[in-house]
Amino acid sequence: MKQTVYLFSNGELKRKDNTLFFETEKGRNYIPVENTKELYIFGEVTINKRVIEFLTENHIILHFFNYYEYYVGSFYPREHLNSGYILLKQVENYIDNNKRITIAKLIFQGAIQNIIKNLKYYNNREKLLNEVLKEISELLKKSENIDSISQLMGIEGNIREKYYNSFNTILQNDNFLFESRTKRPPKNKLNALISFGNSILYTTVLSEIYKTHLDPRIGYLHESNFRRFTLNLDIAEIFKPIIIDKIIFSLINKMMIKEEHFETILNGITLNEEGAKIFLREFEEKMKTSIKHHKMNRNVSYRELIRMELYKLQKHLIGEEEYKPYIHT
Repeated sequence: MKQTVYLFSNGELKRKDNTLFFETEKGRNYIPVENTKELYIFGEVTINKRVIEFLTENHIILHFFNYYEYYVGSFYPREHLNSGYILLKQVENYIDNNKRITIAKLIFQGAIQNIIKNLKYYNNREKLLNEVLKEISELLKKSENIDSISQLMGIEGNIREKYYNSFNTILQNDNFLFESRTKRPPKNKLNALISFGNSILYTTVLSEIYKTHLDPRIGYLHESNFRRFTLNLDIAEIFKPIIIDKIIFSLINKMMIKEEHFETILNGITLNEEGAKIFLREFEEKMKTSIKHHKMNRNVSYRELIRMELYKLQKHLIGEEEYKPYIHT
């Protein structure tokens, strides 16, 4: 199975014949190209054209984060699974408002149902979440009659705010309080964890899109624009509650993430390098975890689950099978 490589140190990424190595003040670390699917770059890393060409030949994606661990962008190699037919179908389903709203609602419903699953899990453990469950269920029902993306996103934002507020009840930890959702920069430790985790998931979904015929620039819940990929944001919404949020709960409840793993930046807070590495170790373990897939009657990893979600959407776009979002059982 191909691996993800994370580079935190400053240095230079170099090519030597058919190998890659990362050179720092401490020496060289060779990167097994045949076993690498993506590189996450957090340090100040120099890359030349020969390296870019080699990465393209081997279909390796680069994801860049700045000093504050904000996602900067990706080097997305020339698509090797291009399909003009799928691209046309993506566009067709985007420009037809009825088709787009249908897909957007399905993605939205999958995301909210997985939020509800999390809340029910903790409610059954005497966390007293009945009120927020009722409020979110009412908002979910209200969304059924909406026919505009902006209204749908408005309800989605309202639900997420209620959901994030419930983290205080779930965690019951005064060191990790949720007051309001803040980004760039996050204003407290819990927001720093949410932002970092979401960014990692966005790039993970982007890497999985690369293995399909889909174009990441055309999403349905999020507006397609000149600035960013959007399909990965759509699909990530479904998996945030069951991957990122559960990792956050685990890290805090097991006291794996502590005060010492954060640092103050400008007027905000971010994970330091050690904190980011702890989060990424848990993320990698989560992505490799196998769960029972009832339809396929076999175990699949969370990474496979994301790719399968993309294939389901692709089948919907070409009229082969109606898309049904993954809802955790």
